[in-house]
Amino acid sequence: MGSPFSLKGRSAVVTGGGRGIGAAVARGLAEAGADVCIGFRTREDAAEQVRRACAAFGVKASTCAADLTSPTGARHLVDQAVQRFGALDICVHSAGIWPVDDAPVSLLAEERWAATMRQNVDAMFFVAKAAVAAMVASRPVVAARAGRLVFVSSTAGQRGEAGHADYAASKGAMISFVKSMAVEVASEAITVNAVAPGWVDTDMCEAPFRDGGRDRISAAIPVGRIATPEDIAFPTVCLCLSGARHVTGEIVNVNGGSVLCG
Repeated sequence: MGSPFSLKGRSAVVTGGGRGIGAAVARGLAEAGADVCIGFRTREDAAEQVRRACAAFGVKASTCAADLTSPTGARHLVDQAVQRFGALDICVHSAGIWPVDDAPVSLLAEERWAATMRQNVDAMFFVAKAAVAAMVASRPVVAARAGRLVFVSSTAGQRGEAGHADYAASKGAMISFVKSMAVEVASEAITVNAVAPGWVDTDMCEAPFRDGGRDRISAAIPVGRIATPEDIAFPTVCLCLSGARHVTGEIVNVNGGSVLCG
């Protein structure tokens, strides 16, 4: 039996792996020994930089462009990982959007609502469906190998977010999806969990950090600082280890206590 702190010999796919949290997760999985397929939508150059960083740890690393808002795109990404590595053990779904502009429900455009649900809910479903199918199909090749699914949710999915009801609803849906799916696939030795960040120092949050916003936001977080992508990546990788085999259906808060403050 290998070390419970190593992912050597395991294979992973990371959606949204070209930047931010997804990129940090991809690097973390590679550092732990996993082969990694980095999914991206448009930023091929950024995904290639992450691929090189992962390969530097001595693992196999590849990139794959895919539109996850269609079942075909999600299957393509998962199939590419299986073809490259021979099996799929880990899927971390980090891709998603956070519309920057505040919009109360009375003024929330139907087009924005639909786009948020398509990117954050439909894509989640398509990726999960494809990943579970691949993990189960991998069993004859690698008997007794467990599967790990981890989704990147948000504090907004637990406490709401005024002006961003579409985003909060999509991340709340993810939390319910994780809890439902965890029971469904437990008999297949697949665990399903989520991490819930608050504010993270990524490109997506660039606008609210301007004009003193970073200081105001930091002051409102109990630990007094905004998370780095690596702060989110470490517990995500931990959920993928063999030692986490008894953890499923959980929402791991990685937000410096923000979720406790309303």
